[in-house]
Amino acid sequence: MMFAQCSPRCASSVLLLVLLCCILPPPALASKSSEDIRCKCICPPYRNISGHIYNKNVSQKDCNCLHVVEPMPVPGNDVEAYCLLCECKYEERSTTTIKVIIIIYLSVVGALLLYMAFLVLVDPLIRKPDAYTQPLHNEEENEDARSLAAAPTPSGARANTVLERVEGAQQRWKRQVQEQRKTVFDRHKMLS
Repeated sequence: MMFAQCSPRCASSVLLLVLLCCILPPPALASKSSEDIRCKCICPPYRNISGHIYNKNVSQKDCNCLHVVEPMPVPGNDVEAYCLLCECKYEERSTTTIKVIIIIYLSVVGALLLYMAFLVLVDPLIRKPDAYTQPLHNEEENEDARSLAAAPTPSGARANTVLERVEGAQQRWKRQVQEQRKTVFDRHKMLS
């Protein structure tokens, strides 16, 4: 009863709001999961130890070499020198936003695929050749052919004035267009 007075735009807004509420967690439950945060330490080669990248899910205040690099590849007295070479960065991302963007993207692609399927399967069944338009098209071709035949063309004499040249070019253009129309409509008849 409440939606009976709601316009289509209002109804779509309510539907979108309900969809987002179902997908997104409430703010109280939206604490960062272990996939959303990490500390990444990139340690270059040190003496006989090769370089390595360490990832660990720790808080931002614990994002340093001592808390992330485990097991420590160097003995106790070289730990400080090794940790000074390592570059640690705290990284945070929102997997919820990523999920919503992917859902929107897949929805748009799905809608386009459905539309394409409609056009490929259903549209040819709906659009059958109209028996009325074909005779009209044939009449237009006959009238165009008669008008081209009736038009005077300079024969033998060279077109000297600019007006005669333009008229000649116009007649050539009309003949080309007429030939193109015949070609296109003939091909269309063969395909359908």
